[in-house]
Amino acid sequence: MVSVSADADDLTARARIRDAAMQQFGEYGFERATIRGIAETAGVSLGLVRHHFGSKLALREACDAHLVKLIRRLNDQVLAGAEPEGESHVAAARIAVGPYHAYLARALVDGGAAPLFGEMVELGAQWLADVDRTRSDPPVVTPKVRAAVSTAWALSITVLHEQVSRAMGVDVFSPEGDRLLARALIDLYAHPMLSTDDARKALENLERHEKP
Repeated sequence: MVSVSADADDLTARARIRDAAMQQFGEYGFERATIRGIAETAGVSLGLVRHHFGSKLALREACDAHLVKLIRRLNDQVLAGAEPEGESHVAAARIAVGPYHAYLARALVDGGAAPLFGEMVELGAQWLADVDRTRSDPPVVTPKVRAAVSTAWALSITVLHEQVSRAMGVDVFSPEGDRLLARALIDLYAHPMLSTDDARKALENLERHEKP
């Protein structure tokens, strides 16, 4: 079973400070959040925050590194054949970052979370490259480009969760919403909107318009 339980060191003061920083960054944004506010939220002294991290920038880097670690661990477990909790690996991924939705949404809007985005693109590209080997219709775009687009789709739900939830009629972050979203994604991937012939014609039209 895929597990997203916390590391042993997540009970330490350093981990509490990191989680407090993610909460403060998510609520106020990186610029407005303060070291003092993070210390108060974590229940530690200002000096201890500076001792462990030194600066607010280092704290943000630790927050991003934590999310990357969670996603990398989940990917490794899936590759090892572990079964996901719930209905899908999509749900398991959201469970992994669930406590950090506010941080991630704010970071994405502010142009941050680059390490997480980059890691998801690299992992996605590896998956797509493996899938491409069995395809009878060779893709015309590289795995990395397609992974960048699919990562943007996946992470956009974190930013647009209120709009998506309203349109779906269920909180997309609830267990019911997770299941419905997973089924919708499976349906979209299993039933492409373009046939192979339609896709070929669309590409030919693009190429004609690209010619000088």
